[in-house]
Amino acid sequence: MGVKEIREGMEKWEKNSVHRAGETPGERKKEFTTESGLPVKRLYTPLDLEESDYIRDLSFPGEYPYTRGVYPTMYRGRLWTMRNYAGFGTAEDTNKRFRYLLKQGMPGLSVAFDLPTQIGYDSDHPMAEGAVGRVGVAVDTLADMETIFEGIPLGEVSTSMTINAPATVLLAMYIAVGEKQGVPQEKLMGTTQNDILKEFIARGTYIFPPEPSIKLVLDIVEYCYKHVPKWNTLSITGYHFREAGANAVQELAFTLADAILYIEKARERGLDVDDFAPRLSYSLGCHRDLLEEVAKYRAARRLFAKIVKERFHAKNPASHLFRTYSGSCGSTLIPQQPLNNIVRVTLHALMGVLGGHQAIHTACWDEGYAIPTEDSARLALRTQQILAHESGLCHTVDPLAGSYYVEYLTDEIEKRTSEYLTKIDEMGGMLGAIENGFVYKEIQESSVKLQREIDTGEKIIVGLNKFKMDEEAGFEERDIFESDPLVETTQKETLASVKEKRSGRDVQRALKNLAGAVNGTENLMPPIIEAVKSYATLGEICGVMREKWGEFKSPTYI
Repeated sequence: MGVKEIREGMEKWEKNSVHRAGETPGERKKEFTTESGLPVKRLYTPLDLEESDYIRDLSFPGEYPYTRGVYPTMYRGRLWTMRNYAGFGTAEDTNKRFRYLLKQGMPGLSVAFDLPTQIGYDSDHPMAEGAVGRVGVAVDTLADMETIFEGIPLGEVSTSMTINAPATVLLAMYIAVGEKQGVPQEKLMGTTQNDILKEFIARGTYIFPPEPSIKLVLDIVEYCYKHVPKWNTLSITGYHFREAGANAVQELAFTLADAILYIEKARERGLDVDDFAPRLSYSLGCHRDLLEEVAKYRAARRLFAKIVKERFHAKNPASHLFRTYSGSCGSTLIPQQPLNNIVRVTLHALMGVLGGHQAIHTACWDEGYAIPTEDSARLALRTQQILAHESGLCHTVDPLAGSYYVEYLTDEIEKRTSEYLTKIDEMGGMLGAIENGFVYKEIQESSVKLQREIDTGEKIIVGLNKFKMDEEAGFEERDIFESDPLVETTQKETLASVKEKRSGRDVQRALKNLAGAVNGTENLMPPIIEAVKSYATLGEICGVMREKWGEFKSPTYI
């Protein structure tokens, strides 16, 4: 059937079926949109894809522009890496949880660090008081990292670390633990998030000003290219833009703008794009609108491949791959009727699978108000395992391809994202867009719009603004994770013990060597590795860099 026949059929359908006898059947809203505000028509047909070309825009999985997937056989050949984001209390607490999850069949670990660790303070620092081990595991020295991974063979697992400002230090510790286990660094597998730009925009766990912070990012990129070839050196993360209130288009645009900046800075440093781009990875959130999220992931692969090939002239096909790690957006989980979060998390995992991700993290239903229990963590993992082994989703590649609506959304998100990237380029790139407040303003406006829609009931959140229950009447006794109030005391005692046993002379020599390197232009990974092996603390190492570079103070935008 040709375009003319379809158009005529569409007109007939609207006249005879939709508006039969001059009466418009009721529709729930005057206007339907995606979660991000993209208009959604009543029906999509081939008329919406008239400009589309299969080979140019879709092609085949594992082939440019990778819209349909980064690998030819996708999950038919290998399932995605299943992760739980875990870490709390002391190193012993987190080791116990990791070993439990590995026994349940989880092949990849994802480490959550507490706030003092994320901003480079030791547990005995006044700034750490009340925050030790609260939202992640406390890591002060190599001894803590040794304990976290005790009995866990680093040559057999892939470890993702959500750490940014002090990523060099935590990676150095991981390398040192591997050596102690007899695993050379060239065999270590995993990812450091290591994306400092999004910290300045959306998350806030930065330490140093932008330029030295970016230098530390690139130190990892360069060092791992030469010495840790299986490591994903930088996970460029849009997830936190989304959590801060960005919509799907903004999330993707700002993620790609960050990627462009990192690639440009790496090239200025003398690195060839094909030397490091194959080990870059990306992290995007899973929000509420299933089909919009799937289209976002497909558009991301296509647009990134075009950017790397056309703008940066990458010749290695591996440089074109937008390899993604996705996770449940915690902001979509609510404490009201919390068991409903099981359904939400299942949808998040479904988005990731249909979107073709290489690693997926499922949140736990109780994360809306507590650190997950072992039972809820196991259920989050089982959710992925059921989708992988019982649903049939993995039998074919990119099963939603060809859907008129999904393909239209993929095109539309790519178009709107490209328009954002053009604006950002005109501002001098992402640093310019950060400095002039553009990115903050865009996210803030989107966040306010979303909250207004929830407050007015225009956007329904089940259990929050509709289908509510009397909390007491609907309450059921459940196991809730209780944090040990003695964690901070225990961690401080452990740190004091390490300081007492270590060689003060070795520590001072290592820190002096690091200070000399910080004053120069050399890669800081080797002296940081030397420092962590001497059991210098995270705070002591970051303190050397603080003394040289100072701390970043966020500007206020009105």
